[in-house]
Amino acid sequence: MRLVGKSKIIARIDQVGAKVRKVKDFAHEEFRKITPIRTGNARKRTNRINRGVEAAYPYANRLNEGHSRQAPKGMTDPTVDKIQEYVRKL
Repeated sequence: MRLVGKSKIIARIDQVGAKVRKVKDFAHEEFRKITPIRTGNARKRTNRINRGVEAAYPYANRLNEGHSRQAPKGMTDPTVDKIQEYVRKL
């Protein structure tokens, strides 16, 4: 039995996968841009991981809760807002 349209489905899945990778890259860059910078440690230790973004420093939660004048809304919520705008444009 031959699957009808199999190659079209695979091609579409590949296209969607490429867009997901673009969104992950975009999210990482936006999160890094929003991350407060004093010594540069937080931005240097913000990594793109398979499922998203990792803030690999001990004070990440404090910064994300808005304990910095540079990012009073934290980083996660503004990044999510930017991702939503980006995805609408895809």
